[in-house]
Amino acid sequence: MAPIPKTTRIKSCTKQSQTRFRSLRCLSILEFGQSTVTCKMENGAASPPVPKVGVAVFLLNGNKVLLGRRLSSVGYNTFALPGGHLEFGESFEECAAREVKEETGLDIDKTEFLTVVNNVMITEKVHVVCILLRAILADPAQVPQNVEPEKCGGWEWYDWNELPKPLFGPLEDVVQAGFNPFPTN
Repeated sequence: MAPIPKTTRIKSCTKQSQTRFRSLRCLSILEFGQSTVTCKMENGAASPPVPKVGVAVFLLNGNKVLLGRRLSSVGYNTFALPGGHLEFGESFEECAAREVKEETGLDIDKTEFLTVVNNVMITEKVHVVCILLRAILADPAQVPQNVEPEKCGGWEWYDWNELPKPLFGPLEDVVQAGFNPFPTN
């Protein structure tokens, strides 16, 4: 089995793509050190952990973004975007709408693809390829609700230039890399 990086750092880059998206902005991974991670399959054989696909949403409201305090074991007590795992057959936009509704009770509109990040968290044995989207509220009068209090300590709007601390690791990485989810036009 190929070694997996023990520590990762994310650096911003831009890559042209001939896929459905005209310009795919990505984050590259710089590797430091080597480590091997294995898990057991149902038949007892060792196999590498399988990456999952996640979708996270920069829900924008003026110059603010919606963040919630995580209560799950991965990233406990950090601030993160609404989002979750992509279900079989679901588009990124469908997943974004479903996850935001399930977590905050909000309906979203004008969902747009922004970038993809490759999150490898060796200590937690988690590898998630995360699709980052941006959206706005379908109805500006909506107020976020904490629909899943066992997973989130509550949702608040934060000014992009005054984000709370600590941020969830992958979000902190993109912010530190200079990523900006707001439209430039």
